[in-house]
Amino acid sequence: MLSKIDKNESRKKRHLRIRKKISGTSEAPRLNIFRSSSHIYAQIIDDVKEVTLVSSSTQLKDLEKALKGKTKVEQAKVIGKDIAEKALKLKIEKVVFDRAGYVYAGRVAALAEAAREAGLKF
Repeated sequence: MLSKIDKNESRKKRHLRIRKKISGTSEAPRLNIFRSSSHIYAQIIDDVKEVTLVSSSTQLKDLEKALKGKTKVEQAKVIGKDIAEKALKLKIEKVVFDRAGYVYAGRVAALAEAAREAGLKF
């Protein structure tokens, strides 16, 4: 009998392969994303100190009005802009983008492009 491929398990393996090469430093922390079926999360992480510097997600109460009535791709754009603004307040301009094994399309690409437009460099 054929077994169905677990897409999330495959994504996790890809993410581990990527993480062997990508690491965030104090000068260029890592912009990590996580995409669930209904939400998207973004964090800027300093892997040397093992600290999350900035985070944003579609579940934040202060972004509730900005996200209401928007599609998931539009919500990802709002999150990308929000995380970039928070990072720039902490004087973080350059980051390393970690797509966490997801295909660079749809919500992932929308978040990345919005963060670039808001001033982050990667």
